[in-house]
Amino acid sequence: MSLLDLYTSCQLCPRNCKADRQHGQTGFCHVPADLKVARAALHMWEEPCISGEAGSGAVFFSGCSVGCVFCQNHAIAAGQSGKRISIERLADIFLELQAKGANNINLVTPEHYAPSIALALDMAKAKGLHLPIICNCSGYSSLTALRILSDHVNVWLPDFKYYSPELSRKYSHAPDYFTVACQALQFMYEQAGDPVFDDSGIIQKGIIVRHLTLPGCMEDSRSVIHYLHETYGDKIYISIMNQFTPVSELLSDYPELNHTISASDYDALVDYAIDIGIENGFIQEGETAKESFIPPFDNEGV
Repeated sequence: MSLLDLYTSCQLCPRNCKADRQHGQTGFCHVPADLKVARAALHMWEEPCISGEAGSGAVFFSGCSVGCVFCQNHAIAAGQSGKRISIERLADIFLELQAKGANNINLVTPEHYAPSIALALDMAKAKGLHLPIICNCSGYSSLTALRILSDHVNVWLPDFKYYSPELSRKYSHAPDYFTVACQALQFMYEQAGDPVFDDSGIIQKGIIVRHLTLPGCMEDSRSVIHYLHETYGDKIYISIMNQFTPVSELLSDYPELNHTISASDYDALVDYAIDIGIENGFIQEGETAKESFIPPFDNEGV
């Protein structure tokens, strides 16, 4: 059985929609099996140990299996933006980013294309790709997709969006988010182990878990951070993000989300993380909650 046969009755994400993506159907992720990429460029806005001074070689894949109502990348998440490419072209993109001096290859929302990406990485490595591979994902990831990618991934960069099933149902149509994310993170840790950095401070292996704080959801954020620290301690890094950017046209039914995080709420959450003993972490400073922080999905590098 070919890896690509997994698209025929697709169960690459926890939705298990069984769409025949190999023959053009689209499931919850909004895209068929054909690779669609919206941007491939050096990205300077990741955590310092990922972007560094040279930048991360970020490849933004179209489609998403989560579907958050507040999605800041909604144009690509809905499969509207992007260019269809071959597996061979994706392999060449990886090599082009390496030639531009990227610190790593950063696969952004890749799980629903896991079979194709694994094949492209095999091709690229046969041609000299040697950079660390980062899986930058939603946390709502199936073990099927993670296993396919695990032979290639050095650094896992998952979101951990919710603790509460009520919130995950309301904002991501996924009441099982916490359960799925816990299983996925455990798999990632067993595969990657403790973090390792090079002499320049760039991460080479390990896990950084991102948590995006949502307006009015500070108690849930504290529960997420407490769970992560209680379960993994300093074996993972936790990135507490304040960059929530309300996309007004998406939030008419969710007015409680139609504003940014207050500085006082964010500072209180960071203080809580420090108080419970988190040392391996990242915080955001400055005006990150602006649309200018979101890169243009204009097919650059594709």
